[in-house]
Amino acid sequence: MKLGFTPEEERFRDEAAGWLSAQLDGPFKDVRGITSMSGLLERRMEWERALGQARWSCIGWPRQYGGRDATLAEQVIFAEEYARARAPWRIGHLGIELAGPTILAFGTQAQKDRFLLPIARGEEFWCQGYSEPNAGSDLANVRTRAVLVDGPDGGEWSLHGQKVWTSLAQFADWAFVVCRTEEGSRGHRGLSYLLVPMRQAGVTVRPIRQLTGEAEFSETFFADARTAAANVVGLPGEGWKVAMGTLAFERGVSTLGQQMSFRNELAAIVSAARGNGLIDDPLIRQRLAQAHIGLKLMRYSALRMLSNAQAGKLSNEAYTYKIFWASWRRTLGELAIDVLGPRGEVAAAPYEWDLPQQVFLGSRADTIYGGTNQIQRNIIAERALGLPKEPRGS
Repeated sequence: MKLGFTPEEERFRDEAAGWLSAQLDGPFKDVRGITSMSGLLERRMEWERALGQARWSCIGWPRQYGGRDATLAEQVIFAEEYARARAPWRIGHLGIELAGPTILAFGTQAQKDRFLLPIARGEEFWCQGYSEPNAGSDLANVRTRAVLVDGPDGGEWSLHGQKVWTSLAQFADWAFVVCRTEEGSRGHRGLSYLLVPMRQAGVTVRPIRQLTGEAEFSETFFADARTAAANVVGLPGEGWKVAMGTLAFERGVSTLGQQMSFRNELAAIVSAARGNGLIDDPLIRQRLAQAHIGLKLMRYSALRMLSNAQAGKLSNEAYTYKIFWASWRRTLGELAIDVLGPRGEVAAAPYEWDLPQQVFLGSRADTIYGGTNQIQRNIIAERALGLPKEPRGS
């Protein structure tokens, strides 16, 4: 992809920036700059509905499902302007960026008609049922199981098991769940990708308190939780393929917006260094410069990744993205706390952290969730480079 934009694309940028500015300087000024998952939740649900009403929520989707049929360049522009405007972190992102695109690529027409417009309009929110206590980075080791039982409209799936690190589960209406549906199956075989309503008696959610003081993640327990037999995306037993498609979408256009958020974090660290005089320290200046260079490289790599992307399939560039940004941000967090010095160890009452402090605490998990760095290296070696698989126990 070329790095410049056409005059028409720049007009689109002006339209997007104008709308965002009008909203965030006006009725939604209270949510500007929120970087956490759970702050001002009700107001941010209203923000999601405002985005949907103006068709800014998922601009790359077809118009019939609430989008704008936006080009890839337009999607990149909006992601950048969204972050530049310091618009709030999207609490609908698991539906907008993962569940929705997966349903578009792999779902039936009935599933598209049922789920996509409520996602785009901010009427239903989603969480992701992947990780388990014994299947974090090793997704193929999931033990949550589902069986078909009698029920209305042709039967239901009955789910039993536990998921963990489920982002926003306590607020979600639906979950997309990878579970085992073939008795005796192992590894990536025999898995299915189910869409499961969260607000039912068979689902229990227990929030997990984090270092930051928030509880963005939860444990989720299924005990005869039910979903319609038709709520399987793809064929039963082909859940691994669909799950990998979801991970491909996770490394899509939203990465550009993520990088703009990283830029805001770096700017906050630079501002702190200017404030306490460490900007004149040659070692700190060198580390700030290295962070800036890494961010630029991340952008160019992401643009190349997006230009080579195929729907639901990871390109070789995409395999490297997660380990690159996670390692970079972990280093940025260490730089943040070194710039702050002793002040960085103290939270303001009532237990609130400044942005550089949040970067340090949050970045400690970046190289763990979504596949640890060790697992990422295996994936790059085996899937991108075609090297022999690592020996595994029976």
